[in-house]
Amino acid sequence: MSREGLTVSTTTTYLQVRRTARVVLLGEAGQGVSRMWICCHGYSQLAPEFAREVAALAAPGRLVVVPEALNRYYKDDHGGVHGPDHPVGATWMTREERLREIDDYCAYLDSVHDHFSNQLPDLAGVTALGFSQGSQTVARWAARTSRRIDHVILWGGGLPQEIQPGPGMFGGARVTLVAGERDRFAAGAVDRLAQSLEAADVACKVEYFRGGHRLDDETLRRIAASA
Repeated sequence: MSREGLTVSTTTTYLQVRRTARVVLLGEAGQGVSRMWICCHGYSQLAPEFAREVAALAAPGRLVVVPEALNRYYKDDHGGVHGPDHPVGATWMTREERLREIDDYCAYLDSVHDHFSNQLPDLAGVTALGFSQGSQTVARWAARTSRRIDHVILWGGGLPQEIQPGPGMFGGARVTLVAGERDRFAAGAVDRLAQSLEAADVACKVEYFRGGHRLDDETLRRIAASA
C-alpha cells in the first residue's frame, strides 16, 4: 500500500469474536413440543418483522425459531446523520469475505439448533425454512450441517451455484420449493430447479400460491400440517 510516497506493508489476519444474536420465538421451548421450525428471513429484513410473516405457523406443539442475520445496516442510506426513524435491515452475507461469512452463519445456525433442540425432550422433527436470500442461507447450512433437519423449504429462492443436486442432498431431508405465481425473482426458476433435482434423484414437492415475492399464510399452514 502506498501513501504520500511511502510504501507500507500490510497483513490481513482473522479473529473469531463473540457476537450477540437476536432470535425471535413463536411458542415456548419445553416438554410437549415435538416440532421445531428454524426460519431464515430474506435480505433487508429483521427477525421481529419476519416472525410476524411466519406467525401462521404458530401452533401447540410447535416451536418457531426466527434467527436474525448478524449483519445490520441502515437501509436507503444516503449519508448524513441517522435518526431514530431511519430504517434498519439485516443481511446474511455480502460478496465481501463471502466464504468466511458463509462459515460464520452456518456455525451460527448450528448454535441456534443446538440451543433450542436441547430444550425439547419430545422433539420429533426439524424443518428449516428460508425465504429469498434466506433460502440460499438455509440451503448452504443444510448441505453442511451434521444437525438434524428433516424438511428443507426453499421459498422465493433457490440453490447457491456451488451446491449441485444429488442423492443424499441435505442429509436426505425432504425438500419443498415454494413461490408466488407472480414472484418475479423465483416463479420460473422453481420449475427449472425442480426438474434438476428430480433429474438428480432428489425428490421434491413444488407449491405455488397466488401472489408475489412474499410468504402466504394458507400455504404455510398447509405445508406445516403435512410435515
